[in-house]
Amino acid sequence: MLELLTALSSVGIISNMKAIQLVRTRITYSDIAFAELVLWQVPEPVAGSKHRFKYRLAYVVRGECVLRYDNENGKGDHRHFGKRESVYSFSTPEKLIANFQQDIARWNNENSNS
Repeated sequence: MLELLTALSSVGIISNMKAIQLVRTRITYSDIAFAELVLWQVPEPVAGSKHRFKYRLAYVVRGECVLRYDNENGKGDHRHFGKRESVYSFSTPEKLIANFQQDIARWNNENSNS
């Protein structure tokens, strides 16, 4: 994960660009859990967001997505934690990934018996 944050720190925004995929990776945590991270730098903010990033970060356990951060078109930045959905206040890609990692640790702690 440190490599992702290092790579993101050198990203700049060019106003005349096409979408650039910054991250597309799958991280295996165990036989039953993995995270998938997809992050794009886009020329214009997607509807509902004020920044030039499009992202989808998901944590899947036993085939069920239990945690997701995304900014689907028109819905804006938000996060799903279990069955709850809430607004997410995006600031930087680095902070997004850090928040996602913290929520994975939280979910694992709260669901250690499952």
